[in-house]
Amino acid sequence: MTTGGAACPTTLWNAFLPEREKSGLNNQFNYFNHEIDMRFSRVRQRWAEGKPAMATVCGLTDGSISEMTSLMGFDCIWMDSEHMPTSIETLSRMIRATRVGVSDVMARMAKGELMLMGRLLEAGAQGIMYPRCDNAAEAREVVRWAKFAPLGERGFSGSNMDQPYGSMNMGEYVEFANRETFLVIQVESPKAVKQSRAIAEVEGVDVVFFGPADFSVLSGNPGDFRNPILRKARARAARDAIAAGKRFGTLVFSADMAKECLDLGASLLCYGADLMFIKQGLETMQVTFGPLGFTFENRLKTGNGAYSVEPRPR
Repeated sequence: MTTGGAACPTTLWNAFLPEREKSGLNNQFNYFNHEIDMRFSRVRQRWAEGKPAMATVCGLTDGSISEMTSLMGFDCIWMDSEHMPTSIETLSRMIRATRVGVSDVMARMAKGELMLMGRLLEAGAQGIMYPRCDNAAEAREVVRWAKFAPLGERGFSGSNMDQPYGSMNMGEYVEFANRETFLVIQVESPKAVKQSRAIAEVEGVDVVFFGPADFSVLSGNPGDFRNPILRKARARAARDAIAAGKRFGTLVFSADMAKECLDLGASLLCYGADLMFIKQGLETMQVTFGPLGFTFENRLKTGNGAYSVEPRPR
């Protein structure tokens, strides 16, 4: 139907929206009757298609960064409050900005901050990452506070965007949230890797995620990501997760490392961070304009020092 020779708004939407968005079955919202539903997980969708999911870190708190990253189509954005001094209020704003695009948010709190998980999920995170897990008993506590009954004991609130704002039937929301959210448990020490099979076997755990940075420090080889001890531990975590019918994930610092991890069966990889991307862009600018006579008083070392995969000098 047209008016005065111009296409009506619905026709224009139909021309530009992917089929799964037109149907209202994906995640965002129904553009035609304006009824907002809880978002489906893009990460879980990738897994259902038999594909791995790619994440990147947004640590800078300006919501435009997470918004832009989500609009650029990344599967998942990792937001952190373990190492970052980011409040729940700030994280909520960042998560809300992400919802403009397509990305899931995987939010990480500090070890032991179990009650924070529900608030992050209510703010709209699709995934919870729990750091420095030591054993299956600790993993069960994560499930307990991140999942509704019968899987866990997460408390209910309808006054949040995830529900959204009391507009969904309570029973439907509880079932949907348990199905669409995902739990990522990090194993980051030699003793934790030995427990990776038991951790993976906990009902409600979706991913065993190997943390190479902390593992390298705790195994006595800080920053040596090619060390045989680390590589053997990473392979064991992958093998144990997959043997338990769960998924394996990890951080990668190059495409070659990503290929190695995909060969191990990885389903969730994370590469890079907004701060590092900015630094790399500024370094490229200096290299590009330096030959024209511009000079820069750069007080930082160039490169990705802390997360380099190059052999470290002894």
